[in-house]
Amino acid sequence: MTQNTGREFPPRPIVGIGAIIVGERGVVLIKRGKPPRAGSWSLPGGAQKLGETVHEAALREIGEETGLTAKIGGLVDVVDSITPADDGRIHYHYTLVDVWATVESDAQPMAGGDAADARWVAIDELDDLKLWSETRRVIEMAHALWRNS
Repeated sequence: MTQNTGREFPPRPIVGIGAIIVGERGVVLIKRGKPPRAGSWSLPGGAQKLGETVHEAALREIGEETGLTAKIGGLVDVVDSITPADDGRIHYHYTLVDVWATVESDAQPMAGGDAADARWVAIDELDDLKLWSETRRVIEMAHALWRNS
């Protein structure tokens, strides 16, 4: 049996914040350094801390995982991420609140925190990264919101 780290086999869903940083160069993605989906490309983000607003959590996670200073544009969507274990229990359960953000156009991300890598990815190169379908969907929504802002 896996040891309970507080995130594995949780007693209730964990609120996670995803930051979709969009701009002319595409979207900023990080390579996840921890489970779930370790080694895969994803959005900067993480668990909301007690006393933090969603926007404060997003700005903190952006800073920790990319080194960037951002401005939040607004809410994109709320996504359920539920990963069952082989024995039927819930291994991970996150309620992900995704917001979109912008940074200075010449800003270059640098991986930090839980991120193993961070970089700008052109929207037409997203297929090459085999992103989780929900990540791809919210990126496209955020890109459209940014274009129309």
